[in-house]
Amino acid sequence: MNMKKFVMAAVVGTLSGIVLTTQVAGPLVAQEAADKASVYEQLDLFGDVFERIRQNYVEPVDERKLIEAAINGMLTSLDPHSSYLPPEDFDAMQVQTRGEFGGLGIEVTMEDGFVKVVAPMDGTPADKAGIQAGDFITHVNGESLLGLTLDQAVELMRGPVGSEVVLTIVREGVDEPFDVSIIRDTIKLTAVRSRLVGDVVVLRISTFNDQTYSGLETELAKRVEELGGMDKVAGFVIDLRNNPGGLLTQAIKVSDAFLEKGEIVSTRGRDPQDSERYNATPGDLAEGKPIVVLINSGSASASEIVTGALQDHRRAIVVGTKSFGKGSVQTVMPIQGNGAIRLTTARYYTPSGRSIQALGIAPDVIVEQRPAEETADEAEKRRTRFEADLRGRLENDAISEEEKRQLEAELRRAEETAKLRKEDYQLAYAVDILRGIAVMGGAR
Repeated sequence: MNMKKFVMAAVVGTLSGIVLTTQVAGPLVAQEAADKASVYEQLDLFGDVFERIRQNYVEPVDERKLIEAAINGMLTSLDPHSSYLPPEDFDAMQVQTRGEFGGLGIEVTMEDGFVKVVAPMDGTPADKAGIQAGDFITHVNGESLLGLTLDQAVELMRGPVGSEVVLTIVREGVDEPFDVSIIRDTIKLTAVRSRLVGDVVVLRISTFNDQTYSGLETELAKRVEELGGMDKVAGFVIDLRNNPGGLLTQAIKVSDAFLEKGEIVSTRGRDPQDSERYNATPGDLAEGKPIVVLINSGSASASEIVTGALQDHRRAIVVGTKSFGKGSVQTVMPIQGNGAIRLTTARYYTPSGRSIQALGIAPDVIVEQRPAEETADEAEKRRTRFEADLRGRLENDAISEEEKRQLEAELRRAEETAKLRKEDYQLAYAVDILRGIAVMGGAR
């Protein structure tokens, strides 16, 4: 086809397109006009109902609160995570994101009309009072939460620092509801805590706020230095149990901290053009050392992004129980009047393309948190006697003092983990895995 014929074909195609568009434009425009008319009719209906309430309700109404309730009703009808934030709540949310706020220290969601605990936050009044992930809160100070929105329920739990609130809890495995008394306090979240279990560095991440990545970097470096350098580290445990999530940007930074390359997470909204992919940059804070990620049913949102990224890239072994399953992204949009709306705008997907919405992340190794282990008397009854316990035994003269000290050090590490099992079985299991990897790899 010569250039003249090609241009003609293109013009014909374009003209055909114009003709075709013209042919269907009439019905489309008519449909659009009808849809708009229907929307205006519904808005007129809203105005009519609003006026009738304002004029005829048995008591005078606060018009501002009435409109806010209508806005919130519209948003909460979409999903449990979309809501209206009046100015005071918007301010509180911004403070919370910075890592300090007033309250009980409890993350909640709505499930089938009931308020469910996602997770208590480490070291907060709710955590100290024994509130657990998966608990249902039915009453606050004797007032039923049934029929309230999530924000209304949260508002009942708020109050002055130092004041008491009584929550009625329904817990799986407990026959009757029970009350828990909690004193409200200023919640100062330390996003990352760390500890050493022998030669294993445990990094406990309790939330994803503005301080999380910097806290992770600081705590990791401090513990590695305490051990005497990275070559002395057997591995890392990243403990995300009961971490309800937080900022997407911080989840990406924490994931990137342990990945050299590849996708971390993608988000997909209604418009394909709004999709985003976030990729790792070179650099691994753990310098290739093995990692175990600990999760449970209280691990949600940003925690699941980090877990999914490290699991899909085979950078970490995931241990614990299935995560919460919140695979949606909320955008906070300021609106007139200094308030904001929190609107679900996208779903997120792990690098392998998994959406974990309502499914959660399954661990590579399922480990339940065991109850307290046997008593000392029970352990003594089943204790095995060894050669070393026998009177008149032969001594081992084929081992040097240095080798003996090394064996004793290894035994102390094993005993430390055994002791840990009684207080935190899942963490002890994670440490055992890392020790096993270190032994197989010849690391010490």
